[in-house]
Amino acid sequence: MKILIVLTSHDRLGDTGEKTGFWLEEFAAPYYVLKDAGATITLASPRGGQPPVDPKSDLPENQTEATKRFHADAAAQAELARTKKLADVSAGDFDAVFFPGGHGPMWDLCDNADAIALVENFVKAGKPVAAVCHAPIALVNVRGRDGEFLVKGRRVTGFTNTEEDAVGLTSAMPFLLEDRLKERGAIYGRAADWAPYIEVDGKLVTGQNPASSEPAAEALLKLLRAV
Repeated sequence: MKILIVLTSHDRLGDTGEKTGFWLEEFAAPYYVLKDAGATITLASPRGGQPPVDPKSDLPENQTEATKRFHADAAAQAELARTKKLADVSAGDFDAVFFPGGHGPMWDLCDNADAIALVENFVKAGKPVAAVCHAPIALVNVRGRDGEFLVKGRRVTGFTNTEEDAVGLTSAMPFLLEDRLKERGAIYGRAADWAPYIEVDGKLVTGQNPASSEPAAEALLKLLRAV
């Protein structure tokens, strides 16, 4: 199995003056689920190089077994420091793609032409696409084989409006993920705030929040093994 993980390159949290990026757990948990299953993983981001980690995701209260493992894994850290540029990767070289969240993707993965083309090529090839938390924003401007928005009529999830309210960042967002998914015609599902929740619709896997990152990766593995 060859799996591409696409991370954000965006590090500014709107006009708040705070930093953002990808949420460490949402990268680390899927990374190890997939790696431990024998997958060969390639990391990419819009700008390439070291993607920004959301500083809040690295606070002691947000550490998990996966993030602790990452902090002790020099090889994984070195791999993360040299992500490929998104424009330089091709769907044809991989069996699936996974997008970790964090607030960064809300700015640089929504309208990114390279990200949109990449996902559309995975979809055309019938390969699984997975995204967790805020990262389903990478799907909202993608078109399916029928020319309609990929998420139209599909069961999807992502970071909820109430979760955004709970972290006090609703006003900082360019728009809300839940709203945009619904605007695109998605059949939006959710669980209670912060509870693990995923949707699997065909070969499209989405997870609601950080707690959903490992279940989303496991669901992606199940799809790959069923091929």
